[in-house]
Formats: sequence, C-alpha cells, structure tokens
Amino acid sequence: MAANNDDLKALVRTIPDFPKPGIQFRDLTTLLLDAAGFRDCVDRLVASVDGGVDLIAAIDARGFAIGGAMAKEMDAGLLLIRKDGKLPGATIAEDYALEYGTDRLTMHVDAIAAGSRVLLVDDLIATGGTAMAAVRLVERAGGRLIGARFIIDLPDLGGAAKLRGRDIDTYSLMDFAGA
Repeated sequence: MAANNDDLKALVRTIPDFPKPGIQFRDLTTLLLDAAGFRDCVDRLVASVDGGVDLIAAIDARGFAIGGAMAKEMDAGLLLIRKDGKLPGATIAEDYALEYGTDRLTMHVDAIAAGSRVLLVDDLIATGGTAMAAVRLVERAGGRLIGARFIIDLPDLGGAAKLRGRDIDTYSLMDFAGA
C-alpha cells in the first residue's frame, strides 16, 4: 500500500514509450538527484519499519542506493542481491520469469546468519518476479523476512499483491497506475 507522498511523486519523471511503445517508464533518477527528496525518501521508508532489522537486502542495482542509505540509518548490514555472475565466491541463485525468458538473482551463500531479521528493499515493484526471487533467496539462506519496501509500486501489475499474499508486510511510498 502506498502512502500519500505527492511531494516525492512530483520528483519522479515519466518517460513515455520507454523501453517500448505503450510503456510509461517511471524514472526515479530525478528523485535521487534532488538532495531533499532523496533524504525524505529514505527517512520515510525507514519510518515505515517497526522494530529492529539485522540486514537490508537490496536488489541490484537501484535498490543498492536506497538500501545502503536505509542500512546506515537503521544500523543494519547491507546484503547485496545481484544479477547472475556479479558476485565472487560461493553463491545461491533463484531464477525468475521475465516477459520473454528468465533471469537469475544471486547472493553469497554465507551472507545471512540463521534467524536474522531481513528487510527487502528495491526502487520499484511491478510484476513481483524479481522481488519474489529475492524473497526465496533470503528464506533459503535462513533469514527471517520482516517486510519489503519500495519507492514505487505499479499496482496494476500485481507484484505487491503477490508479496502480501505471502503475508509479507509490503509498503511503497507512491504508486502509479498502468504499466
């Protein structure tokens, strides 16, 4: 569920027909470029979390910017969930479906101590494929997922609903209708 953050929403640029005709791309780089907007974004996401967090699990790549800032504010570690082939050492992986094919997320096999409280963070949730793969990674590694946080939700695509269907506390600062 998205809160009323119209001040932050106004900082998100919409690029029509990217990456293909009919898509309204929600470009949050304009929000990140605004120092006050970026700070408020992080502060509001942090304020939405009840209780302590051991790790922020940030999804490659824009999730790293938000997750890193949140981890600092919450005195938590930062767990990088990367695209395949980006991490050295032993990893575990989860495949997920894309519109045309599949992709894979990985994390270090030893990144989570059993029972650690983990908050999943990314810039945007659309269909939920990437987020659900990250959830499976955290659970396989023994982490206890306490919630998921996003800047933007595209609710018409159903990703946040999938997370809530798994009883995952899911929150976004703003939503945009359509794809």
